Amino acid sequence: MASSVLSDCSLPAPARLLPFQRSVQSRTSQFQRSVSFAWRPLSLSAIRSTASPHWSLSASASVAVTTETSAKVIDGKAVAKQIKDEIAGEIVRMKDGIGIVPGLAVILVGSRKDSQTYVRNKKKACEAVGIKSYEANLPEDSTEEEVLKHIACFNDDPSVHGILVQLPLPRHMNEEKILNAIGLEKDVDGFHPLNIGRLSMQGRDPLFVPCTPKGCMELLHRYGVEIKGKRAVVIGRSNIVGMPAALLLQKANATISMVHSYTKNPVEITRQADIIISAAGVANLVRGSWIKPGAVVIDVGINPVDDAQSPRGYRLVGDVCYEEACKVASAITPVPGGVGPMTIAMLLSNTLSSAKRIHDFNNHKKAYAGCMYILSPEALSTI
Repeated sequence: MASSVLSDCSLPAPARLLPFQRSVQSRTSQFQRSVSFAWRPLSLSAIRSTASPHWSLSASASVAVTTETSAKVIDGKAVAKQIKDEIAGEIVRMKDGIGIVPGLAVILVGSRKDSQTYVRNKKKACEAVGIKSYEANLPEDSTEEEVLKHIACFNDDPSVHGILVQLPLPRHMNEEKILNAIGLEKDVDGFHPLNIGRLSMQGRDPLFVPCTPKGCMELLHRYGVEIKGKRAVVIGRSNIVGMPAALLLQKANATISMVHSYTKNPVEITRQADIIISAAGVANLVRGSWIKPGAVVIDVGINPVDDAQSPRGYRLVGDVCYEEACKVASAITPVPGGVGPMTIAMLLSNTLSSAKRIHDFNNHKKAYAGCMYILSPEALSTI
């Protein structure tokens, strides 16, 4: 449980920045890593949306970087629902076209309540869009060999297109060894070194885009936020969110700065940004005074703070002091209900993308359309 001193936006900046300086790794269990991989490069257009070419919710949802004093709420729940509907429709077409249903396998070791909740939520999300889910629940004292055996089985199973190992693993296990055992074509997390390397290189496309950073970019695109030529600041440099988010923004031709535990004058640097993505894992770190008027704010943080009035004894807040930021920014994601729902939606998107890639579904559709085109009306009537 986070300390109650972080439960509001009243502290001066140095007091809130201190925990961030001690650790830049997000304490957000929501973004614990899972695992899996895919070999054929994913086009940059797929970063924006795997299931649909639609980039915006509606014309009225477009957000310009202006000096409005009342921020538009970037509704991650609504966007995630739209994406899930698109994915469900594409899965139906895939099943009807080639008889294939995407499959996602999750390996859970131990009985941590939070991990069990994440796995349960992923299973429900899969069922809602038509992805078949597979589970391997192993006891806490399982050996590495037992975990590797299950990974090998899923690697060899043609009905499984994505594999996740729910983290954290028990301390007696070598996390890197286990994650590296996942087949490259079934990694739907996008954290393989080859994938991140391609993401960082000019003229190369990643195999998969990591789920949470991909969700951040999807929100920006669907709300019509202009990225090209803009100044963007990413707060936090974790391998899971901060670093890949910065690479994605750079690929979209933004000018990037990263704020981390050793950054001098973080307030001044952040205040120059047209777009802020905060993934520090420190409650209410970013105050209204950090934000340039009219900036767009994507708050990845999800931090528990003490709240005696809540039945649970705590409530969730982001890295950004929402009450202050919404008076300065032009658009902002709420917490909860912003980036969180997008993470699972992007996991489903990556799983669908993996199944399409493995079964060459896009080319199948093109070939089928071509055959239909050359048939005469008379021939069509006999089908």
